[in-house]
Amino acid sequence: MKHAFLPAALVLALAASAPHSPLPATDSGRAGGRIVNNDNRRAAGRLQNGVLTLRMEAREGAWYAEGPNGMVRHVAAFAEEGQPPENPGPLIRVPAGTEVRVTVRNSLAEQLTLFGLGESRGMADSVQLEPGTVRDLRFVATTPGTYWYAGKTTAVRTLYLRRGDDSQLNGVIVVDPPGQSRGTDDRIFLISWWGREDSTAVPEESASPGSAMVINGVSWPHTERFDIPQGDSVHWHWVSMTQAAHPMHLHGFYFRVDGKGDGARYSTYRPEERRAAVTEILRPGETMAIAWAPSKPGNWIFHCHVARHMSPPRESEANGTNGSAHAAHGMGQHEMAGLVLGIHVRPNGKQPQSTRKARPVRLLIRSGPSEDGSLRYSYVLGGSPEETDAGSLPVPGPTLVLEKDEPVAITVVNKSHEPAAVHWHGIELESFPDGVPGWSGQGDNILPSIPPRDSITVRFTPPRAGTFMYHSHFNEMQQIASGLFGTILVLDRGHRYDPDVDRVLLLSDPRAASTERRGPFLPLLNGQAQPEPMELRAGVTYRFRLINIRSNAPVALALLDGVQPAEWRPVAKDGADLPAAQAIPRPAQLIFGPGEIYDYEFTPRAPGELKLRFGFPPPRVPRPNVVIPEPVIVPVRIR
Repeated sequence: MKHAFLPAALVLALAASAPHSPLPATDSGRAGGRIVNNDNRRAAGRLQNGVLTLRMEAREGAWYAEGPNGMVRHVAAFAEEGQPPENPGPLIRVPAGTEVRVTVRNSLAEQLTLFGLGESRGMADSVQLEPGTVRDLRFVATTPGTYWYAGKTTAVRTLYLRRGDDSQLNGVIVVDPPGQSRGTDDRIFLISWWGREDSTAVPEESASPGSAMVINGVSWPHTERFDIPQGDSVHWHWVSMTQAAHPMHLHGFYFRVDGKGDGARYSTYRPEERRAAVTEILRPGETMAIAWAPSKPGNWIFHCHVARHMSPPRESEANGTNGSAHAAHGMGQHEMAGLVLGIHVRPNGKQPQSTRKARPVRLLIRSGPSEDGSLRYSYVLGGSPEETDAGSLPVPGPTLVLEKDEPVAITVVNKSHEPAAVHWHGIELESFPDGVPGWSGQGDNILPSIPPRDSITVRFTPPRAGTFMYHSHFNEMQQIASGLFGTILVLDRGHRYDPDVDRVLLLSDPRAASTERRGPFLPLLNGQAQPEPMELRAGVTYRFRLINIRSNAPVALALLDGVQPAEWRPVAKDGADLPAAQAIPRPAQLIFGPGEIYDYEFTPRAPGELKLRFGFPPPRVPRPNVVIPEPVIVPVRIR
């Protein structure tokens, strides 16, 4: 992997200039013209007397997901009549109560199956248009929320399995509450995917050379950059039209989850139902609304936490253009691509400075061959017995126990063979120590990667108690999958960490997945493929701190009493305490994605034996050629 450095200001300038580049010669001779990347800021059609009238067509166009000099893909897309095709398609945005009348022409050479523009909406709502035909559709926008419409020309069983020429036939429908005015902080994003079908891979691991994962039609570093004043409010709508789950992660801040839907239905959460999160999973066909306010200035990112969805493909395929066009430069010795948004928060007034003495911590990064010969990375705590053993490569890394409001100065020493960086996941901190090399920080004070045989000291003060983690933010597919992760426990002042009742359950990749990523791999629990039985005592309340740091896949976990789930009480998400209305007992089962953290309280009532089961969740999109391994069962003995 190349680690070319480009100053952040230069990268911003290059990205800003990209839409004005001339049309490449490769567009000539193909019908439909160039596909315009739609930022979903302009509502399409004509709204008059409570009726929206929109005329659209589906036609082929030339699509540039990686910028004007990147790979060209000739795909189908929707267009407003008389306008270029767009990716995503024309935005339908209306107040509740509006009657929506849409006329669609199929200008493709194949039959078009259209979804989402009728009364039933979503996957259950479909009509077929033969080539050259026109169809009038209508619905009344009754329930406020975020929805979608889409089309397919292939024979795949469901929209979410589209990965080829019809994979960009997607658009967003937003229904606003009556009388609600939209501000400039209100934005809409659609995730889509183009790639070659790989019938042997699970969705989260099936990215292939030449594939593209995009937000509003483009991949990082060509995605939109945001400039937001410190303290402003931000409201975002998200839609996923891919076959994979996308745990969307915000660096530096919490966001509030305001609602979710599936394309046909939408639930706007009541205030007591909303929760804070730093990572929220977006499943196939799912929509959500989030709100957040940046409290600290600097550069930040919002991205999918699946490593393959925010990293360059293993091989670049530029279809006759420069082969580097598919690589993502601009992160300063660090490459990202795909589902990433860049955010700059402008400072508002003088920033507070801490004068308190920081507690020093040393953290070593190592790499080397494991017992089976595969490459392993490891964090080692300075001053621990492992530091004196140069060959020690423990996985996971040491649990860092910090105190709320106590400053720390963590010196990260890179003893591995390649550059490194550490992201303090979920911690509300300044931009510079956030951990994205070549991006974190502001102005001339940008965080560098840590070269081999070098070190850097980062400082922060955790403002809340909770469960967090730290992990690599450099060559993530290799380094995270091979061991660079660990737990952070932030305790209230005067509290002590008791590992007997504070049980960390950290789910990670098996080491083999770092070198052979095709096909499903069961996760490790606290570094073990088959953990020892868990011992608990009746009448004691335990806090289970569940962390998913898999590089690619969600995990299904359950605590079973026989064949039925036991009962536990959720208390926190991503380190933030849950509202009282949500912290109520419920069945002990959970599906959570990479980057998500949950805390549960569990009190066994009587001696006996339970089972902790973890593995792959049932596929939402069936794939008959994929064999999912049986889950791991860990005995839980209660005395």
